[in-house]
Amino acid sequence: MSPVRSPGAVEVHGITASYADTRVLTDVDLVVPAGTTTAVLGGSGSGKTTLLRVVAGFLRPDSGEVRIGDATVVGPGTWVAPEKRGIGYVRQDGGLFPHLDVAGNIAFGLPFPRRRHRGRVLELLDLVGLDASLADRTPDQLSGGQQQRVALARALALEPDVVLLDEPFSALDTALRESTREATGRALREAGATAVLVTHDQEEALSFADEVAILREGRFSQVAPPREVYGAPVDAHVAGFLGDAVLLPGDADAATVHCALGTIAVEGAHPTGAVQVMLRPEQIIVVPAADSTLLAKVASTTYYGHDAMLDLLVTGDDTAYGSVEVRSRVVGTSVPNAGDVVGLRVTGGARAFALTS
Repeated sequence: MSPVRSPGAVEVHGITASYADTRVLTDVDLVVPAGTTTAVLGGSGSGKTTLLRVVAGFLRPDSGEVRIGDATVVGPGTWVAPEKRGIGYVRQDGGLFPHLDVAGNIAFGLPFPRRRHRGRVLELLDLVGLDASLADRTPDQLSGGQQQRVALARALALEPDVVLLDEPFSALDTALRESTREATGRALREAGATAVLVTHDQEEALSFADEVAILREGRFSQVAPPREVYGAPVDAHVAGFLGDAVLLPGDADAATVHCALGTIAVEGAHPTGAVQVMLRPEQIIVVPAADSTLLAKVASTTYYGHDAMLDLLVTGDDTAYGSVEVRSRVVGTSVPNAGDVVGLRVTGGARAFALTS
């Protein structure tokens, strides 16, 4: 039985795409449920922008199918032009027309005469968190964050089922990036749009999206909700790519793993025998040396204000593992100094990966 399709859902099946003789995507599958946001996260050259271009219709794939809601827009013998796909597109630089004011930019795709759409323009400005007084300004009179919000308002003007966002926050400074991202998320939710965000920023993907799709060398390594891809990565590469990861040699049985940090419960399916153990730095808790039998020397500290990262040298009694280096994330109000000896304990379970991961 065919699945029930929800209007606005994006479905990509078996997409292979190339530039000249260079293959970029290989047999890619992705389903974005209606009304949700998926972040496609990958490094430079992973194929994330190519995937967005295929969905938007800016690039014809070598093979595969793309569906937008109930309509097939790419498939054998099928090609729907970009302007007929019902998609809103927000570029990295916003792409506003410099010769038009804010109102003209937002109303650009609406029927003539555009002056009749003043009410819709003001509604959209409010939706993206901008004051109505900005309607008559030109793009060069706006901040970078304001320009990106106007670009989003323009993308939402025609009430598209799907909005594609191509690294729209990457050119903004830290404070503007966060506020603009939050405003964009609210606007998309209020509009009920399905969104696909392409980004190389792990924090952005985790905080913005309902699901995160990790793209590596033209294939998806893992597609899951943010807490799952961070807390339960499928392999060591995903673990390291999606934040700081402590990777140690160890030996696993059915329920636990033994490593230089002791015997730790293992979560999820895992191999037994010699494995690679993964913990997040926040799982390694620093305590007074007198309160733990597991001791470490602070090699260095990196202070961020709200928290700090400690590089620690653990010299355990277990000669099978010897001295190991680990990292611990601690709150910024309690940061030991380099050279201090501290105690350690591990909270939560570890992940265990095959040594070939």
